[in-house]
Amino acid sequence: MLFRQLFDEESFTYTYLFGCAETGQAVLLDPVLETMDRDLRVLQALNLRLAYTLETHIHADHVTSARKLKAQTGSRIAGPAMDALPCIDFGVAEDRPLTVGTITLRPLFTPGHTDTHHSYLLTEGDTQRVFTGDALLIDGCGRTDFQNGDSVTLYRSVHEKLFALPNETLIYPAHDYQQRHVSSIAQEKARNPRLGGKSMGEFQEIMANLKLPYPKKMGYAVPANQDCGKCPADLPETIRRLCDPSLQG
Repeated sequence: MLFRQLFDEESFTYTYLFGCAETGQAVLLDPVLETMDRDLRVLQALNLRLAYTLETHIHADHVTSARKLKAQTGSRIAGPAMDALPCIDFGVAEDRPLTVGTITLRPLFTPGHTDTHHSYLLTEGDTQRVFTGDALLIDGCGRTDFQNGDSVTLYRSVHEKLFALPNETLIYPAHDYQQRHVSSIAQEKARNPRLGGKSMGEFQEIMANLKLPYPKKMGYAVPANQDCGKCPADLPETIRRLCDPSLQG
């Protein structure tokens, strides 16, 4: 398998590329509109054809490039089936993994940051990786104060789904704000300041007192991502010019 961790410096988002060496097919997890050209260059350099884009959840801090990539490359769009988005070609669920060539991404339903959030488990030989989206970050976790988020639900998702994985499982989050790239289940159990060794009550108190500002792109990113990255008419000009005019609402 070919694997790349790619980074958007504006939204601090990690996009993950998975390539099947046997078939030349690839998947991009959580792609970002502004970095689409970079992602296409990486695919070309690796001699890969994009088969699917895949989302962990409906993002509030960036617009996905899923729809534009589909128009440009013929790729299909995958995401949580329970979102019931008409623009999704393949709805993933715990009993419906996404398989491309020799790569299988197994969904884990991990709500709490949003109510339909999914993580993805990937096993390659003796190495197991979990792509946790915003459910579990390195020394942190996603917020729970909008998009039907709920701290009790997130606590249970992390402890019952993610912390139940083997300790050596590698954790790749959707974001990091301190240039960290990877963690492990053992590390987050031991030292995550919000979730490691904390009771549910302690976690609820921590999350209730974060007092974070809303993401600056939330007003247009959420509706755009509910249509797989279709550009609404009121997008800022700096974002609008990235979109194909035929895809604008």
